Amino acid sequence: MTQTAHPDTVLIVDFGSQVTQLIARRVRESGVYCEIVPFQSAEEGFQRLKPKAVILSGSPASTLDIGSPRAPQVIFDSGLPVFGICYGQQTICAQLGGKVESGHHREFGRAFLEVEKDCALFDGVWSLGSRHQVWMSHGDRVTAIPEGFEVVATSANAPFAFIADEKRKYYAVQFHPEVVHTPDGAKLISNFVHKIAGIKGDWSMSAYRAKAVDAIRKQVGDKKVICALSGGVDSSVAALLIHEAVGDQLTCILVDHGLMRKDEAKNVVAMFEEHYNLHLLHVDASDRFIGELEGQSDPETKRKIIGRLFIEVFEEEAKKLGGADFLAQGTLYPDVIESVSFTGGPSVTIKSHHNVGGLPERMNMQLVEPLRELFKDEVRVLGRELGLPDSFIGRHPFPGPGLAIRCPGGISREKLEILREADAIYLDEIRKAGLYDAIWQAFAVLLPVQTVGVMGDGRTYEFVCALRAVTSVDGMTADFYHYDMEFLGRAATRIINEVRGINRVVYDVTSKPPGTIEWE
Repeated sequence: MTQTAHPDTVLIVDFGSQVTQLIARRVRESGVYCEIVPFQSAEEGFQRLKPKAVILSGSPASTLDIGSPRAPQVIFDSGLPVFGICYGQQTICAQLGGKVESGHHREFGRAFLEVEKDCALFDGVWSLGSRHQVWMSHGDRVTAIPEGFEVVATSANAPFAFIADEKRKYYAVQFHPEVVHTPDGAKLISNFVHKIAGIKGDWSMSAYRAKAVDAIRKQVGDKKVICALSGGVDSSVAALLIHEAVGDQLTCILVDHGLMRKDEAKNVVAMFEEHYNLHLLHVDASDRFIGELEGQSDPETKRKIIGRLFIEVFEEEAKKLGGADFLAQGTLYPDVIESVSFTGGPSVTIKSHHNVGGLPERMNMQLVEPLRELFKDEVRVLGRELGLPDSFIGRHPFPGPGLAIRCPGGISREKLEILREADAIYLDEIRKAGLYDAIWQAFAVLLPVQTVGVMGDGRTYEFVCALRAVTSVDGMTADFYHYDMEFLGRAATRIINEVRGINRVVYDVTSKPPGTIEWE
């Protein structure tokens, strides 16, 4: 979908920081629309978005390195307010006549700022002489500031921790205001977009809904749309939004690839047929998918097979319908972010099962992606706007490749059935314990490992099952859920007793930093 025009937008230039997405979260939480653009295409993004303010992110790079990232000069020539964060501060200084050096005391972690001078950005947050906790993460540091800037706050190891040029509305900090470890950071970002940039903060989900519906109508016209409906929250919200825009021009297709959770396809079809007047086709392609996946162990190969087969099925179904001009899917902003290599790293391959970069030319179809500007939690808010029940809105996310990536190693029908049963028992125990809504995502994984065990009077040689549960807000970062041992013991006992093929259960306590996938 052609991206909706937002009159009051903040442009975030990403220099490769792992927490750039958190800057976007803080801006949107203040009721202001924003977009992240990689530094390589920042000038194009600036011209396209016509923002009211710019934020420059952190980076693992050093401004002292040859060819290190820089902000396009058009930003400084525009007269717009600019907020530089960590590396963003350093590149402001390097580009505007200040100085950055390495070899000084590095800071990683908690630090405390002393407010040395009043500043418009502090309004209602900090006062002269006060002391505040912030989060530092830097090796280089600013040692001289450009003309026009003043020091407004310092830390023990950063004499230029917070600098400002009030006349040009330039603000630059060495710490990270976007992380929770800087308690007042969100308020500082809110002050920047509201009080410095003068943006009202009237971006809401109802406003997004109206603009998205209008944009879909303009894009689609009187043509036909098929929607890839997986039954998850993302594709379901996309389907309802598109249906509101174009009505009977939409046909939803649920492709059952044999990699769904237990009874998933049946339950999804029943819900949509009972509550929504959508044209929904249920296509059982499980033999086709599993047939090609059987024996495949490479995770990227699995994803590519699944993506290719999805496209083939949609092509075939579109022909049966007499053709379609558009394919709709529930691509989210994290999908877009994680599918773009901002710094030449591996993130370009993270979302390869999505068609984020476009469809094969032979399809002669355009993508409709009405959610590609939204984070996961924002999609849930939009779902409520569209009337989806809370019981559905709160469902745990399920990846497009389904159980294929929760079954590392070679795929087989037997292993998928084992995993499906274990996963169903695990989720049943979570619901019985009243924990489902406290957990963002929980699932079982069938590890490519078999162990010797004793069950009753016999020896077994069966698979190990890993249980995973994480807490998150937007799907960009996650931490493991802290179960008590009684719950884990109960869930593990049921799985071992009721699922033939598993004789050991472990719990995964891995956290998920930005830009990583869930398992593989």
